[in-house]
Amino acid sequence: MSPAAARSFLIFGLLFAIVPFTGLYEVTVMKILCFALFACAFNLLLGFAGLLSFGHAAFFGGGAYVAAHVAKVWGWTPELALLAGTLCAALMGIVFGLVAIRRQGIYFAMITLAMAQMIFFAALQVPFTHGEDGIQAVPRGHLFGVIDLMPTTTMYYFVLVVVLAGLLLIYRTVHSPFGQVLKAIRENEPRARSLGYSVDRYKLLAFVLSSGLAGLAGGLKAITLQLASLSDVHWTMSGEVVLMTLLGGIGTLFGPIVGAGIIVLIQDYLAETGAWVTIITGAIFVVCVMLFRRGIAGELPRLLALVKKPL
Repeated sequence: MSPAAARSFLIFGLLFAIVPFTGLYEVTVMKILCFALFACAFNLLLGFAGLLSFGHAAFFGGGAYVAAHVAKVWGWTPELALLAGTLCAALMGIVFGLVAIRRQGIYFAMITLAMAQMIFFAALQVPFTHGEDGIQAVPRGHLFGVIDLMPTTTMYYFVLVVVLAGLLLIYRTVHSPFGQVLKAIRENEPRARSLGYSVDRYKLLAFVLSSGLAGLAGGLKAITLQLASLSDVHWTMSGEVVLMTLLGGIGTLFGPIVGAGIIVLIQDYLAETGAWVTIITGAIFVVCVMLFRRGIAGELPRLLALVKKPL
């Protein structure tokens, strides 16, 4: 890891580590962290592999449902519940990926959306999801059977550690030879294929890794908020993660975290306005696409460089 990246991770960890001492509402920050991990997992696929998925809610919601079920019904500890949710999402990613990666562009996106809708209607019907009621009162349990996660502050630091671990995995993936091949595929797939790389294999591995991390984020959200619901697997969730990534900055490590924070705060503080939340979110999307195509994290360095540039 480069010194600049190490400093970034250190600053990120310290800023969020002091949240319990600042008087901020810890549950809201935990929600932001969960969605930040979800957005970063999606960005791994879109920003570095160039694959636009409209079905990532299936992995997020699937991980949430599985983690909630095994924690509440089977009595599994939280770390095992998260592992189950992650593995389930990764297995779904294999199935989705084997079908979708054979197509490109809008066809790839539509296939992922169609398959995600199949998961949504399945979640609406199968007994263990409890339909429109969702899985409620999910126990946070005891970490490794010892550490009680019911206290909010204890749960907060557990969430922070898991998210940091997920971000480190994404960073290591992006800056590995595997990540460099993904970037080559994103820039010029025919050239990467002509160089002898198994493009479909690389895209499938990226899809599975992204879906697994999305499932981890969903499971973490279910245990944190003690709820897994249909909204987690609905197509609008797939749209929200696209917006988070675009708003923060595609192809950046911390950009999706910024985007997730903005969207979650808007939704929480404007929840009482009803339909206005959707209208405002849509307006933000339009402004971002028109004026900030690189996202907040992508545009800030350029603006700072302009300010520092001598007249």
